Amino acid sequence: MSVRRATALVAVLTASVSVAVAQTRITPPNNRYTPAQDVEIGQQASKEVEQKLPILRDSDVESLVDRIGGRLVGVVPANLQHREFRYSFSVVNVREINAFALPGGPMYIHRGMIEAAKVEGEVAGVIAHELSHVILRHGTAGATKQQPFQIGAMAGAIVGAIVGGRTGQVISQGTQFGLGTYFLKYSREYEKQADLLGAQLMARAGYNPLDMARIFQTIEKQGGAGVPQFLSDHPNPGNRQTYIAQEASQLRVQGQAGDTREFARVQDELRGLPRAPTTEEATRGGRNAPTRTGTPERDTSGIGTRVTAPSTRFRTYTEGDVVRVSVPDNWRELTSESSATFAPEGAHGQVQGRNVFTHGVQLGVLRDETHTLREATQEFIDSLREANPSLRASGQLENTTLSGRSGLVAELTNTSEATRREETVTVFTTQLRNGSLFYLITVAPSEEHQSYESSFRRVVQSIRLIDSEARGR
Repeated sequence: MSVRRATALVAVLTASVSVAVAQTRITPPNNRYTPAQDVEIGQQASKEVEQKLPILRDSDVESLVDRIGGRLVGVVPANLQHREFRYSFSVVNVREINAFALPGGPMYIHRGMIEAAKVEGEVAGVIAHELSHVILRHGTAGATKQQPFQIGAMAGAIVGAIVGGRTGQVISQGTQFGLGTYFLKYSREYEKQADLLGAQLMARAGYNPLDMARIFQTIEKQGGAGVPQFLSDHPNPGNRQTYIAQEASQLRVQGQAGDTREFARVQDELRGLPRAPTTEEATRGGRNAPTRTGTPERDTSGIGTRVTAPSTRFRTYTEGDVVRVSVPDNWRELTSESSATFAPEGAHGQVQGRNVFTHGVQLGVLRDETHTLREATQEFIDSLREANPSLRASGQLENTTLSGRSGLVAELTNTSEATRREETVTVFTTQLRNGSLFYLITVAPSEEHQSYESSFRRVVQSIRLIDSEARGR
C-alpha cells in the first residue's frame, strides 16, 4: 500500500462511526483456511493479474478508487476485521462493466464500470459488494466445501479464470476451471450476504445504499440479450433491488460521502482516453492491447488432425473424493485439483494461450447450492455458449441417469477453435449430495462422432459418484 493510500486509510480508521437501526446480522460461512492463507493466495494471484491485465496508471483515477475503498475499509465492523489483510484498489483498463476481488484484499474495478456509473455512490456500491466477499472470505469458504488445494494451484486457477475470459469457459479452457470459479462465481447465498453487508458498509461510510441497487440495474440493462460478465460471476439471488432497499430502510447514512466534482472530472478524463480494449483484446494481443513478452504460443496447426483412435482397453481414475471414471487407456490425463480432461495424443494443445481439446471428455464440479438440476444445467450451458459463440443446441434437455442418479443430457454442436470443423458436444449433468453440479462433456468432430460413440457411452456408464463417501458432505 502506498504512503498516500495508507495515510487516507488511517484518516478513516480514526473516525468515530456509529450506524444501525436494525441491520441484518451477517455470519461468515465455515472456512478451513486461515486469513493468512487468504492473503497468500490473493497476493500470488495479484502479481499474475497485473502481469496479464492492463492496469490503468492515472493519479486522478487511482485517487478516486483509493479514497472510496479507504472509507469502506475503515468502517468494517470489528468482529469482521482481519488485521493481516492487505487491501488495495486498482483500475483495469478494459471496457467491460465488471469488477473482481481476490482473497485477502486486492480489488480490481474495470474502467467500464466507472464510466457506466452515474454517481460516485454507484462505484462505492460495487467496491462495497466486492469488499464484503473479501472480508467474509467467500472464496476460500467455497473451496472449503471441496477437497484441499495447494495455495499455488489456487492462485493460478484464479488468474486462469480471469484472463481466460468468462468463468464458464470449459471447452476452450479446461484446466483449473472448477477451482477458479470458487473465487469468481459466487453462490446466491454468498451474493445476498455481500449485498447486505455491502449496504451496511455504504451507510457507515456515508454513501446511500440504494446506489448499489441502481448500479446493478444499470449492469442488467447494459447486458442486452446476453448476461453481463459481472452478473455471470455474481448471480442475482432474486429480488435483489427489493431486499437491498429494505436493508437500506433500516440503516442510517453517516454523513455524506462523495465528491461530485472529482467524480465528474475522473469520468471526463476516462472518456477522453483512447478506447479501452475488451479483456479478450487486452490478453490476446488484440487492438489496443499492451505489448506482451514471454514464451511463444505453441503452433496449433496439428491439433485434432492426427488423432489415434480410442483403445478398447480402459483404465480407471479416481478424482478426489467425488468420482471414479474409466477411459480408454491411450487417452492422456490433463487434470488439475478441480477438473479433469482425458484426450488422446494429438487432440489437445493451445490456441491463443488457451487449452483446447478436439476429442475426449472433460468432467468437473460447479458449486451451486440453490438451483434445481434443470436450472443449474441450463445456466451452465448458457455460460458455455457465452464463451463459445458458435456453440448451439441440437435439441432440448433430456432426462437420463448418471451413476444411478437423476440426470440431464444435452446435445450441442460447435465450431472447433483449433480445426474450424464442426464438432459434436454432449453435456451430461447430475447433482452431488451437497447440491453442486457434476458435469461430464464429450467432444469429437461431427464426422468422427459415430466412431467415438461407443467409447463415450462406456465412459458415461463407468461414472461412479462417491461424494457421499466423503467426510463433511
